[in-house]
Amino acid sequence: MWDTLWTDVHLATMAPSHITPTDPYGCIKNGAIAASDGKIVWVGAAIDLPDLPQNLARQVHHMAHQWATPGLVDAHTHLVYAGDRSNEFARRLEGTSYQQIAREGGGINATVSATRAASEEALLELAIKRAKRMLAGGTTTIEIKSGYGLTLHDELKLLRVGRALEKHLPVRVHTTFLGAHALPPEYTGRQDAYVSALVEEMLPRIAEEKLADSVDAFCESIAFSPHEVERIFEAATKLNLPVRIHADQMSDSNSCALAARFMALSADHVEYANEGGIKAMAAAGTVAMLLPGAFYFIRETKLPPIDLFRIHKVPMGLATDCNPGTSPVLDMTTVLNMACTLMRLTPAEALHGATTVGAQALNMQKDIGLLQESYSADITFWPVSGPHELSYWIGGVTPTARVFKGQMD
Repeated sequence: MWDTLWTDVHLATMAPSHITPTDPYGCIKNGAIAASDGKIVWVGAAIDLPDLPQNLARQVHHMAHQWATPGLVDAHTHLVYAGDRSNEFARRLEGTSYQQIAREGGGINATVSATRAASEEALLELAIKRAKRMLAGGTTTIEIKSGYGLTLHDELKLLRVGRALEKHLPVRVHTTFLGAHALPPEYTGRQDAYVSALVEEMLPRIAEEKLADSVDAFCESIAFSPHEVERIFEAATKLNLPVRIHADQMSDSNSCALAARFMALSADHVEYANEGGIKAMAAAGTVAMLLPGAFYFIRETKLPPIDLFRIHKVPMGLATDCNPGTSPVLDMTTVLNMACTLMRLTPAEALHGATTVGAQALNMQKDIGLLQESYSADITFWPVSGPHELSYWIGGVTPTARVFKGQMD
């Protein structure tokens, strides 16, 4: 007997086996889905159930013809931090650039100061509060980066907080070490020494303690050069840690090609990606992670080359990029709307970006992101007319229920 059965539900499975040229969502109308031991064990049309629902499962939920999707995957966040950067928002509206604020000691380093001063307990409390809002919007998996500590002690602190969220909330967390986020003030004028500290001290310790699932770096003129990122990625690769990169956000540094050289899980932002880098990403299987919240918030005008990603069949993921300076966004359906209105994705591309492609960007595509047998029973139920409506509402859509590993909130 199954643990739980949901019936009288329309399913947007997102599964290749159900997708057709006229149905990019892999829909099953009037469907049913069952879970046992946290895994999906049956998916199909309700009429094809092998017996009456009450004879098949210990718990049966009749969902009144709502729509179900895989739980949403937020594959790029900076969730663990302290402090407030709302004053920078006002300055940018007055014409000061993000780069100028960063050079004056604001930006990332302002958050670094506040985060270093906060205790691990305080950071956990703040992260739980933010994550609860994410979960209320239908998210079941969150990637969380460090990068606001920039010392070994503080980076370990942030990664421990990210790991601890799974003990406090029904959510799956992928932690990423982002020591190469900014140059800490104590290393001013000594960038090479800081990169050496990352490579020789921080990365080995973080790998030893198994606190990170991947390694990230911010490759940009105000952060780290391609050569410096290459050093970091070589060290990560030797430690068997996959990499991802903040790439070509403000300029074309050819960092998408660099990402492909290291078989990166994702290259993120990518507004200034060039076609050569995009071709390399396609060959490497690297996801283009689009972050429309940051694009919107900093009033970027350079669109990512969406058509080139389509032409070269580079998967396009979506994430909130939740952070205090450039993307104070917690809701993934708001991101779906932004991706369609600002970046001209189709609603189907957007939902795949928040499910199947997000899972690929976390190297979890064999376990999450689809409503398919043997996958984790992460399901979100929505009061909508169809999956396309999830991208329609400005301000997002509130789900009626969320299931994580078979357990219904």
